[in-house]
Amino acid sequence: MAKKSMVERDRKRRRLAEKYDAKRERLKAVIRDQEKPAEERFAAVMALSEIPRNASKTRIRNRCGVTGRPRGFYRKLKMSRIALREYGSEGKIPGLVKSSW
Repeated sequence: MAKKSMVERDRKRRRLAEKYDAKRERLKAVIRDQEKPAEERFAAVMALSEIPRNASKTRIRNRCGVTGRPRGFYRKLKMSRIALREYGSEGKIPGLVKSSW
């Protein structure tokens, strides 16, 4: 089980990323537009730097929804390999048959 503080920190980052997503995209579009004057693009860079760092999508970490584990994550199921194995053994995942020999 992951530390609660790390799981909560990741949740906070997800909320911030969702909140500032539209604003970040608008500012980045202005920065990339070479037709705009340099002063306007510089102002957009400064406005982008005012947005919290944790609002960036790249700071989000994929974590298991069951345990919070950050490694061995299956995106399709949104859980770690260990939780997948446990749930598969218990028959809680439809269509998954865990082999054992």
